Amino acid sequence: MRIISGLYKGRRFQLPKGLMARPTTDFAKEGLFNLLNNRVDFEGLRMLDLFSGTGSISLECLSRGADLITCVEQVPLHAQFIRSVAKQLEANNLHVIQGDVFTWLQRPTGSFDLIFADPPYSEPRLESIPDSIFSSTLLADEGLFVLEHSKKNDFSKHLRFKEERRYGNVHFSFFT
Repeated sequence: MRIISGLYKGRRFQLPKGLMARPTTDFAKEGLFNLLNNRVDFEGLRMLDLFSGTGSISLECLSRGADLITCVEQVPLHAQFIRSVAKQLEANNLHVIQGDVFTWLQRPTGSFDLIFADPPYSEPRLESIPDSIFSSTLLADEGLFVLEHSKKNDFSKHLRFKEERRYGNVHFSFFT
């Protein structure tokens, strides 16, 4: 896994054996951040990363100047990997919560400028994630929610949906 831009540009991290995450491809991540560069100010950004997996998106935001990052990841190996990378980078502003995202969403704390969710594509509750976000106070006014999903999901009818971008088999739906 590598960081594309910012303070830690070019840094690579070896993923642990036994990782069950499906890391966002570099191609898709570059496309996503090309879009985000025009939509969010990373300096001072408060970011929430749900289903963090390897933490790739969080670490990219960190490298670009995010002020506070909260990762929620259920798998212990994944959560520990994100913590170890944050420690290597001496990033005291990246916090990892090991736990179930859906349980955490029932009692959220804080408000975030950017929320990114990358659930397993087979997650049966994937379609409910936008409503869970918007029924809470998680997303700040003028905030952006990005959901990574497969082509089988269509969020275009959601009231807060703005657009979808495709990068190979990876789809990002944007909500405000």
